[in-house]
Amino acid sequence: MVPENRFATAGHVVHLVVELHRRRDALRFDAEDPPDEEAPVRVAGDDAENERAEGDDDGAHGLWPGVFGGQRTANAPDGEVVSEALVNRTSSSSRGATVALETTLLCHGVRKETALPLADQLDAIVRESGGVPALVGVVAGVPTVGMTREELSLLLNADAVEKVNTANIGLAIHARRHAATTVSATMELASLAGVRFFATGGIGGVHRNYAQHFDVSSDLAAFTRFPVAVVTSGVKSLLDVVATREALESLGVPVVGYKTDRFPAFYLRDGGVGVDARFDDVDELATFVRAELKRAGRGIVVANPIPIADQIASLEWESWLAEATARAGDPRGRDVTPRVLALLHEISGGRTLRANLALVKNNAALAGALAARVGTTPIRSL
Repeated sequence: MVPENRFATAGHVVHLVVELHRRRDALRFDAEDPPDEEAPVRVAGDDAENERAEGDDDGAHGLWPGVFGGQRTANAPDGEVVSEALVNRTSSSSRGATVALETTLLCHGVRKETALPLADQLDAIVRESGGVPALVGVVAGVPTVGMTREELSLLLNADAVEKVNTANIGLAIHARRHAATTVSATMELASLAGVRFFATGGIGGVHRNYAQHFDVSSDLAAFTRFPVAVVTSGVKSLLDVVATREALESLGVPVVGYKTDRFPAFYLRDGGVGVDARFDDVDELATFVRAELKRAGRGIVVANPIPIADQIASLEWESWLAEATARAGDPRGRDVTPRVLALLHEISGGRTLRANLALVKNNAALAGALAARVGTTPIRSL
């Protein structure tokens, strides 16, 4: 029997973690020679943009993410690498249209030979929807918002690329290692760079049977700290969906659905619990997101269910999950999700991965559309 106060206990621990994080200094690439926090971003070879960086609210806020094909030209105050391609193509007032994309799926979720083509597809989808894609990761210790294709190749071809969240990203930066960012780490770097939209597959949350092994993803705390709208197909199906939804409510994180009344569970369109509000019109949703980011200063869950044609039947899913869980043994902590997902891929004959790719592309399209509508408003005024 799970204790009645399990959510209160989870909420207390999560709030404690949030408070500790808030007191932590901002990320620094080199602690011995930290850059001036107030220093404007300098863009090589572009006096006009440097002028804006020195005198414009947008520039001072650090909104200088890059895109595929860009060249590294300068380091932002918090260490992010900026891209000349983005600076040359966009005005300072429209860079809010940037959409962050995580590197964990590319580095750990698909085969190496399919990662670059997938990155190109996501890049194109965001652009076609009106957004500006920015791949997020850590390249040789540099937290980077807007990785180039060449930098992604470095991660894909490295002997070992760790997966980092908000707890251990600082260690990768300190050791100057490559790292792929999970949801929480991507939200952190996106927020530092002024990026307000992020497309992912599914967020982490409260693990099943967590009362026995207290296991709650750092993704939940990230929503209380970073003002980023995350377009996601809900929580990963192998987690406790209802408990995760309750935890988000306890943390004061709004969960809104796009063309759905139900909180999805990754492969499943209905995770068994509702959302706070439903939006059927993307313009109306964008209006809400803009106002909410300005009002609350924390993240928003934008729940976008997997397309109907790609969903997995609930009974079939539960059968696969039961087998995968039994075969997984008793992995703990960060080992749980990758171990179970690998077994699910095997048991389903690859159907879980195909569904994953379908929902990620669908989320990239919605994030791009939202960012395009909100992005004409400077981030500082949000």
